[in-house]
Amino acid sequence: MGSGADAVIVGGGAAGIAAARHLHDAGRDVLLLEAGDRLGGRARSLTIDAATVDLGCGWLHSAGRNPWAAIARARGFSVATDTARWGEQWRDLGFARADHRAANAARERMTDAARALADAPDRALGAVVPRDDRWRPLLDAISRFANGAAIDDVSLHDWLAYEDAATDDNWAVREGYGTLIADHARDLPVRLGSAVTRVDHRGARVRVACAGGTIETAAVVIAVPTPVLARGAIVFDPPLPDKLDAAAGLPLGVADKVMLRVDRPDWPADSHLMGNPFSADTASHRLSPFGYPLIESFLGGPTADTLEESDAAAFVVDELVALLGSGWRARLHPVVATRWRHEPWIGGSYSHAAIGQAGARAVLAAPVDSRLFFAGEACSPHDFSTAHGAYATGLAAAKAILGEE
Repeated sequence: MGSGADAVIVGGGAAGIAAARHLHDAGRDVLLLEAGDRLGGRARSLTIDAATVDLGCGWLHSAGRNPWAAIARARGFSVATDTARWGEQWRDLGFARADHRAANAARERMTDAARALADAPDRALGAVVPRDDRWRPLLDAISRFANGAAIDDVSLHDWLAYEDAATDDNWAVREGYGTLIADHARDLPVRLGSAVTRVDHRGARVRVACAGGTIETAAVVIAVPTPVLARGAIVFDPPLPDKLDAAAGLPLGVADKVMLRVDRPDWPADSHLMGNPFSADTASHRLSPFGYPLIESFLGGPTADTLEESDAAAFVVDELVALLGSGWRARLHPVVATRWRHEPWIGGSYSHAAIGQAGARAVLAAPVDSRLFFAGEACSPHDFSTAHGAYATGLAAAKAILGEE
């Protein structure tokens, strides 16, 4: 007979931490199990010299209603409200202002066309962008950044659910979003390196088998990425085929980052460059985040997947040199490149619904017998792909366990 707890949380990312925090603060005996060797999941901060950068999620999206913003300020973190400059191109390099305006208009046309099909059968978001549209490659690149997937692989209905709920306020945490999320787990009972392999919910108590033994509990929150569920890494007894099918319909796209040191940067802090606005295979470059002599280059979708198997750093250096000039090659020094697709127990960056699978989010999120609860960004109806969407689902699961909702 293993040890017991009022609730067991499986997965130490933003959702699992949110659930565990609320239950712990309510006085419940809770245990957080994480398969990896750290907390945070797809939120991970790294210190480079004097700078802290985020290798995973880095923006407080929809910041005015994002609970992590209030948590950050309450815990004494520094929140910057003016660092997202994706709508600008430093010195108009390779992307003239007239072209920028035309590209924005193309995105508005895509959004209008998608909304006109909100009540029609689902299809790919790319179906509403003409193949010969000059700006289709850029719209595809933006989809790769935002969805981790190409425009032809993203559900129009799912995309609209996010688009209609999101706001344009995107803030950043100087100490790192990953630092903030891990800090929210301070003083929680946690076991790292404890991959859960089986959840037996046949009896009066749920039995959770993990590397440290079997734990009996009244309630379980499953807050793991969809690939973990879809591949059957956790066996449910009785089986939950609907959950596995829903997870398979919500695959993780991939978004990777390359961090470069820069000798003598001559741009203002938090400047921005789109690498090649006429190609879907391009990167978005944040120049000197918070004023540090670094560049954070962002890659998504098939571009990132391909470069995980080759040299992402060489790709972004070449792209930057094409814009800045050949003399810059000696001034750019790769530090680290992520490979989120290959991260154990994660397998990607954030979920998108496959075409026809937007309804899978509700299926995945539905509790089972009022004692198995599912959380994570993929369970959010409209804030998926974000840390605040994950937080909201974890909090909702904890409140359900407590009978607060």
